[in-house]
Amino acid sequence: MSRSFLFLLGSSRPTGNTELLARRAAEQLPTDVEQRWLSLAEHPLPDFEDLRHDADHVRPTEGNVGLLLDATLAATDIVIASPLYWYSVSAHTKRYLDHWSGWLRTPGVDFKATMAGRRLWGVTALAHEEEEVAEPLIGTLNHSAAYLGMRFGGVLLGNGSKPGDVLKDEAALVRAKTFFAQEPPLARFPYENANANR
Repeated sequence: MSRSFLFLLGSSRPTGNTELLARRAAEQLPTDVEQRWLSLAEHPLPDFEDLRHDADHVRPTEGNVGLLLDATLAATDIVIASPLYWYSVSAHTKRYLDHWSGWLRTPGVDFKATMAGRRLWGVTALAHEEEEVAEPLIGTLNHSAAYLGMRFGGVLLGNGSKPGDVLKDEAALVRAKTFFAQEPPLARFPYENANANR
């Protein structure tokens, strides 16, 4: 299967620092690799409604839910480009991930098996210089990938608050040049790593 990258922009601000950093990383991809960019702010999802126990699921074919489901299923690589909002992903991004719960139960999709082995990546800009504050965001993406049996390429971190600030973060720009060059390992929950080391 040829590589196909889906970049999901989770910022409420167009062309923000996170998007700028993601585009720098994407510039390094081979020209024959398909790229699709979707702004979650421009394609808002409804609040996720948990219908596990009281309704039948129907595959969404229209609107933003159908668009994002189809785009997700078509991608070999999903890049969550979310700024660090209150130490985790943005509301737009969280709402998208919440819809994964519904897609897991959508007939004919087999979402978990389809996503297994595919790659999840993250890109984020944060105002802190201490990168440890992004650990909740990194954990959210890693654990989501682990649950679905995906590979996780980690999170490309950059520093920036005012528009364009991240382009002054030389270390982040250097990391962006090789970020997508690695073959990411299968994501694992922390307890799996702890058990493996015993």
